[in-house]
Amino acid sequence: MKSRNSKNKKVYIVGIEGAGTSALAQLYKKMGYDVSGSDNGDHFYQRVLKGKGIKVFNEFKKSNIPTDVDFAVRSTAFRDDNLEIAEIKKRNILLLDYPQALGQLFNEKMGIAVCGTHGKTTTTALLGKAFELAGIDPTVLVGSNVIDWESNVLTGQGEYFAAEADEYQNKLIYYNPWSAILTSVDWDHPDFFPNFSEYKQVFRDFVAKLPKTGFLIVWGDSSDTLDVSTSANCKVLTFGFSEDCDYKISNQQSVDGDQEKIQQFEIFYKEESLGVFETSLVGKHNILNAGSVIALCHQMQLDLQKVKIALKNFKGATRRFEKIGTFKEAILIDDYAHHPDEIQATLRGARQIFGENKRIWTVFHPHTFTRTKALLSEFAQSFDDTDKAIIIDIYGSAREQQGGVSSNDLVELINTYNRDKAEYIPTIEETVEYLREKSGQYDILITMGAGDVWKIGDKLKNLPC
Repeated sequence: MKSRNSKNKKVYIVGIEGAGTSALAQLYKKMGYDVSGSDNGDHFYQRVLKGKGIKVFNEFKKSNIPTDVDFAVRSTAFRDDNLEIAEIKKRNILLLDYPQALGQLFNEKMGIAVCGTHGKTTTTALLGKAFELAGIDPTVLVGSNVIDWESNVLTGQGEYFAAEADEYQNKLIYYNPWSAILTSVDWDHPDFFPNFSEYKQVFRDFVAKLPKTGFLIVWGDSSDTLDVSTSANCKVLTFGFSEDCDYKISNQQSVDGDQEKIQQFEIFYKEESLGVFETSLVGKHNILNAGSVIALCHQMQLDLQKVKIALKNFKGATRRFEKIGTFKEAILIDDYAHHPDEIQATLRGARQIFGENKRIWTVFHPHTFTRTKALLSEFAQSFDDTDKAIIIDIYGSAREQQGGVSSNDLVELINTYNRDKAEYIPTIEETVEYLREKSGQYDILITMGAGDVWKIGDKLKNLPC
């Protein structure tokens, strides 16, 4: 992936260690830009960035910004009161928001957007892996590190660019895709979308932009995704478990693999079997993710035997039901689930894989006050498939610091539905100590949330036995 005008040009990224901005930084580096940036977060992506020769500053300072920078990009998590952003504006340096910058690169190619409330990261990574093995040398941007790539981006020379397209703050307006996968539509981001109708409208507007030459691959088991799809002017194809889907998933079963259980399923396209596929990913939701990829690849007339191999060998993405180690005899798993539907799907998959006899404990880190408040009842009913739920203080993120609801409110409501299931422990440090003391009482520990709850498993696995 190259640009004729990028050599020796400098770009500076404020908030460079975000899931999207870190991938964008790597794209710019591959194109020949001199890339640097800053962040004050958990430095989850710093090792990857530094390994690519990208300079990262761990705090915000005016002096970090090169004197001869050509343009700057900022993560949407940071506002104008950030001192580096204020300095960039003072110096009249061209400043792009992350989705604007990504849109510029995405729109230069045959863009394929993976959008929806849930499943975007895994689906984009699966699609990228399938494209890679099918030999079309894609560019792919994913919202998490893909274990197979040890990165969250592929920088290919081919004509296709597959990207995880986030709807928050209506970032979708910056992307003009050739085709899209719509995984799901459930109300989210209530701090920006005051109701489900406005949230859904963003997806309607987005799919309406698809050209007649493209495809919309849409989950066919949901009335909401089907409703959104009526706005599309291109060819619409459905995938799912229902009989009416164009790509019907059948004969799902768990079987013993070489080292662990795997999921097997068959795909039918208008009564014709496309074959039996396998994935080591957990849960029915991941079969749907794989089904959408198979559908798009089939429409693009790619070699499905190579797609089958890609899906079978795909190792997953970080923070997506990622097995990170053990503590004493307990298996430690980390997951990004932060919406009630995601929690339910993840825990249901865990119960399916580990069985009824295993004691599953979950540590949940609620993400944003607005989401927690708006979906409090739904969150409280999401923990049926765990034996114990530990809830830590809400992760407010850069956008919020407080907001009319607490983690203790969630604990009380969970216990209303499931007596004594939930416990409130405020901090990561206190939770680690509690879990250390309770070792032997749980077989599986799942840390769950969009914040930095992953640190709990990381600390536990490094404790001396």
